[in-house]
Amino acid sequence: MMFVAPRFITLEGIDGAGKSTHLDWLTEALRQRGVKIVVTREPGGTMLGETWRNQLLHETMSREAQTLLMFAARSEHLAQVIRPALTRGDWVLCDRFTDATYAYQSGGYGVSTDAITHIAQWLHGDCMPDLTLLFDVPIEVSQKRLHGKTLDRFEREPNGFMQRVREAYLDLAKAAPQRYRVIDGRKSIDAIRDELRGILDNLF
Repeated sequence: MMFVAPRFITLEGIDGAGKSTHLDWLTEALRQRGVKIVVTREPGGTMLGETWRNQLLHETMSREAQTLLMFAARSEHLAQVIRPALTRGDWVLCDRFTDATYAYQSGGYGVSTDAITHIAQWLHGDCMPDLTLLFDVPIEVSQKRLHGKTLDRFEREPNGFMQRVREAYLDLAKAAPQRYRVIDGRKSIDAIRDELRGILDNLF
């Protein structure tokens, strides 16, 4: 098999957009192509990061503290999981990364975009996703899918918050079309997986 350089792939989208539905399928599809893959998530991915994840999703804190704690968890994640995997030649499939901080903390809460950019460049300017899959759905679809589930602090925010997050994601995708692939999360699972299969074909 021809050698394919390791890729760093991230999945993004508002809550209820369908990321989790397709993560396992993507993992198996890559493994079937002979790829060694590390599957991880943010916030989290390490023992310390998972502790901070629980705090971020369930405890009240200032927007600035939330942003800095996201990056603290990301620093550990990069050092312990992401960079070592890529150095080994493994692929990394990550549920959320820095784009989520732009979307939620800046788009949703109004934290300075410049501040986030400054920290991101300092922390991982040399380690950016090669491909970002943005699963996009209207807010009403997200709400319907989340109905009856136990919600975290972000999912409990008013509709206006999640709309701002969605718009921030779409703005990010427009600004980096070479990296982003926007996927209509309203389509059937089979249709989405056909689209994902085509995207993966282009990586090999």
